[in-house]
Amino acid sequence: MTQDFTPGTIYLEDLEVGMSRSLKKVVTDRDIEMFAEVSTDHNPVHLNDDYANATMFKGRIAHGMLSAGLISAVIGEQLPGHGTIYLGQSLKFTAPVRPGDEVTATVTVTAIDPAKRRVTLETHCAVGDTVVIKGEAQVLAPSRG
Repeated sequence: MTQDFTPGTIYLEDLEVGMSRSLKKVVTDRDIEMFAEVSTDHNPVHLNDDYANATMFKGRIAHGMLSAGLISAVIGEQLPGHGTIYLGQSLKFTAPVRPGDEVTATVTVTAIDPAKRRVTLETHCAVGDTVVIKGEAQVLAPSRG
């Protein structure tokens, strides 16, 4: 994984609307196999070339939640970072991710409620210029106080 910023924490008091962080990861066959084991989702569209070639995708695709997990990595490691508590996440899967694709997960602050420590984040993943996931997350941000 490559990150545009050093992992850590941006405290609630330092957050600003418009702040954004991202990371990039090439999704490998091993990632897909490991995700299948951990999640117990062994759908053959992810694991079997012959099966997947006969589907609308014309080949194997990664689990959508594998790419969505990269959003969690950005939130937990960068923005806001360590100490963040996930409250909710909406996701819309708009295109497949294939083995070998480089996925860029990006998180952007869209609203801050300091009294409740709640932060709303626009979230998306892309392969090149193609958005593969878009959504929104709500989190409790760590605070100095």
